[in-house]
Amino acid sequence: MVYYCDNQILIRDLRPSDAQGITDEEIAQGYQAKIEKYQMRLQHQVDGKSISLVAEYKGNIAGYINVYPNSKWGAFGNQGYPEIVDFGVLEKYRRNGIGSKLMDIAEQISVKYADVVYLGVGLHSGYGSAQRMYIKRGYVPDGTGVWYGDKICEQYADCKNDDDLVLYLSKNLRGR
Repeated sequence: MVYYCDNQILIRDLRPSDAQGITDEEIAQGYQAKIEKYQMRLQHQVDGKSISLVAEYKGNIAGYINVYPNSKWGAFGNQGYPEIVDFGVLEKYRRNGIGSKLMDIAEQISVKYADVVYLGVGLHSGYGSAQRMYIKRGYVPDGTGVWYGDKICEQYADCKNDDDLVLYLSKNLRGR
């Protein structure tokens, strides 16, 4: 399914052939990417657990995002709220409006399921642009503090500033 198309950006469902392309591009930019992550997202889509999207920019895979309509994880897990998971734009395609358009579509999908959508954002500097984008889009901290893995990181607990250290943010999609 195609969700958006203009002269440069196309947003559509993730396809099996995309998994290798995304993995190769992420490895080329220095990430420790594994194809299994994208294969899992594809399976979740087939199983009806997620809506997994890819953005193309001028015909090239440029980014991806996933919406889990009834997420089981994180600050709002098992409460009937959609979660935006694993959002990224390849470095060479950033600053072309791709991330904003992916988020627009993810929010349009999410509002079909609930008034609130949430996401977890990493805390290290690699997530700096994402942190700024979410705040500009109206996402606010959920109030549970920092999470490590799948649980709240208790006050004064030791943790590691890696991709598993996140802050959950939510947004009211109906503007209330």
